[in-house]
Amino acid sequence: MDDQNGEDALKDPRMDGGGGHNPFDIFIYFFGNSPFGSDGGSRVRRQMSEEDVVHPIKVSLEDLYNGTSKKLSLSRNIMCSKSNGKRSKSGASMKCPGCQGSGMKVSIRELGPAMIQQMQHPCNECKDTRESINEKDECPSCKGEKVVTENKVLEVHVENGMQKEEMITFPGEPDEAVCHAYVFFVFLNCVECLDCAQSMVNFSCSLKPLPAGHIVFVLLRKDHPKFKRNGDDLFVNHTSSLTEALCGFQFIITHLDGRQLLIKSQPGEVVKPDQFKAVNDEGMPIYQRPFMRGKLYIHFTVFFLDSLTPEQCKALEAVLPPKTTVHMTDMELYECEETTMHDVNIEEEMRRKHATEHEAYDEDDEMPDGTQHP
Repeated sequence: MDDQNGEDALKDPRMDGGGGHNPFDIFIYFFGNSPFGSDGGSRVRRQMSEEDVVHPIKVSLEDLYNGTSKKLSLSRNIMCSKSNGKRSKSGASMKCPGCQGSGMKVSIRELGPAMIQQMQHPCNECKDTRESINEKDECPSCKGEKVVTENKVLEVHVENGMQKEEMITFPGEPDEAVCHAYVFFVFLNCVECLDCAQSMVNFSCSLKPLPAGHIVFVLLRKDHPKFKRNGDDLFVNHTSSLTEALCGFQFIITHLDGRQLLIKSQPGEVVKPDQFKAVNDEGMPIYQRPFMRGKLYIHFTVFFLDSLTPEQCKALEAVLPPKTTVHMTDMELYECEETTMHDVNIEEEMRRKHATEHEAYDEDDEMPDGTQHP
């Protein structure tokens, strides 16, 4: 199955612009801790998780029961192998003259007499890369962008028994992050350490980029018209006629893998309205336990006739247990008040009653002049 949302759905908008990386990740990545004594390990893990790209996949209940594979196209940015992520063919670069290697420009705006506002904005000459290269030395592969686009197809294997919102991870598949080592100048204020800082920059520029995050596919289950899932169990509704409920039934359920299950009652068994029955080992496969399955629960609804003829009533009375009779004299029955019942939709009745009570409550809150009580 191709990606229904297109390649843009797999791109991480955070990667645009090249910003957002912890400047000390380069040390944490290669040396295991921060050179400045802080607990950088948790910071880099948190930063790397922020680079993950989450992509939903809609799957059917049949997919989760039988297992399936889905192919999705991916377009991502990777480090240019020809320029080694340095923009130029020769690998040479110099500090951007427009921003002096800071990546930011400062503009001054006059607000009024003796009032000015100083604002910072990204350098439009180096596009926040802080570097400048000779146009003739520009890498023809990445056009000086340090990254190139790679098209790739990922095959996502959905194993049987997986749950909805299950995550399937492809490590290192999103856009690769470019390490801008020059940011160390911002944190090194000591003039005497300038040579040391320069050597750090030269060293780090020769290293590979920080690892990319992960692509995480999250399974979203579509509703099934017949089966409902609860954990490892399946539920299905079945409506029986009154004759089937009293005299026995036999029907077929087509399972999620196409098998035909014969469901039948025992001789003399009576099914009650709203009753549940279970079939062992016909539920969902249990994830990573291929020989175990949950249960299939059948919820029975009994369809009753709207009315019976006098002849039908007499025939039923002949085979059914006797009716409950009221042992009262004719005089006692005569003194009782006779009532008449009618059909009612209880949900609609309660909804209408609630609305009436709400209106009465609002009227009680009104003052004589029509205003509300404080």
